Amino acid sequence: MTSSSATATTPNATPAAQPLLTAEQIMGLLPHRYPFALVDRVLEHVPGEKAVAIKNITLNEPQFQGHFPGRPLMPGVLIVEAMAQVGGLIVTQMPDLPKGLFVFAGIDGVRFRRPVIPGDQLLITCELLSLKRKRFGKVKAEATVDGQLVCSGELMFSLVD
Repeated sequence: MTSSSATATTPNATPAAQPLLTAEQIMGLLPHRYPFALVDRVLEHVPGEKAVAIKNITLNEPQFQGHFPGRPLMPGVLIVEAMAQVGGLIVTQMPDLPKGLFVFAGIDGVRFRRPVIPGDQLLITCELLSLKRKRFGKVKAEATVDGQLVCSGELMFSLVD
């Protein structure tokens, strides 16, 4: 895939919009695999700036066996991980960055506003706030369901050699 196809944006992207990147294409950009691949499709992607993606929440996901029997709730740590993966898509096609694995370096101001349950669709928006020495980055992340904010915060990452 060329970076030019990933720079197209969809104004006011909605979950019903055509995907800019499919699940298969996302697997080519992120190292995560089942059961930790948490981005189903990308609706908007501006490398080095912004990404908007969706994560469909389904009852057959492994975390719902124990979180919680009789009342399945998406664990907050997995919501944050999904937001981080969308943030990772912002830097994957930046040509001047060294190759390697970006991992969490910090999580600031993350707040959960409402539960996420099977049947929900997370709409995740991440914007790059800073990138220092091509090794340390910070993104502003928000996740919504049906237009309601469910989680937001700032996520920091660093490059592991």
